[in-house]
Amino acid sequence: MDEVSLAVENLKKEWDQTVSQLQDRIREIENCGKSGKGTEEANALPRLNGAAQDCLASLRSMQGDINPVLLTCSSAPEFRLDLLAQQLPTMEEVQSGQALVEIWKDQYQKLHMGLRNANLQTKANIKKAAQEERELLLGGGEESTVRRRNLQTKSGMTSAAESITESLRRTRQMMVQEVERSASTLATVDESTSVLKKAESEYKGHRSLLSRTRGLLSTMKRQDVIDRIILAVGLLIFLMAVLYVVSKRVGVLTLQRKIVAAIKSG
Repeated sequence: MDEVSLAVENLKKEWDQTVSQLQDRIREIENCGKSGKGTEEANALPRLNGAAQDCLASLRSMQGDINPVLLTCSSAPEFRLDLLAQQLPTMEEVQSGQALVEIWKDQYQKLHMGLRNANLQTKANIKKAAQEERELLLGGGEESTVRRRNLQTKSGMTSAAESITESLRRTRQMMVQEVERSASTLATVDESTSVLKKAESEYKGHRSLLSRTRGLLSTMKRQDVIDRIILAVGLLIFLMAVLYVVSKRVGVLTLQRKIVAAIKSG
């Protein structure tokens, strides 16, 4: 099994685990308000809904809709099914992966609707239980007094627990954001390092080219000096040859004049 197929199998297992956790949260939400403890269960409802929303965010990320910051249910998945399906080795596996994406989307919609219905039913149950508690607390007798004391104690403990849980969730979210920010910073540093290395390589190439260019310029300067010397020597030789020829010509003409003068006088 290649790496992509193995990643798809691991993603399926993670999906099943997250779905199971979400179904547990939905059942817990559905049971809120059925035990007659309206106030206590109303305080616990935000925590259960927060955990359920984290699970939904994880499912959306795994099927490829979004890439959120996940909180409680599971850590952010390393892969997304919609991207992995396109990298499977055979066309049959690619089609199967794409079909699985659609199945996951339908399953997600059903879970989302189930969570919404559970919240609606729970709110009605909590409202009914709170009304019964109110009627009991407003009644007289020792039972009502004991009930009020127990309710105050449990309400305080539940409120403290909810506050601690919410604080921990916020702290974890901040830690996840800091980790992501650090990862982004490291990626930026790596990219900058790569750019600097590329610039250094280009600079070395340009420096070598400049060195060769300077050598060629020096050679051209030397050649220019040699050419000038050759031209000067050639010009000097040419001028000497001209002077020689001229002097020879002048001597011949003088001799001819003397001969002609001698003939005329003789």
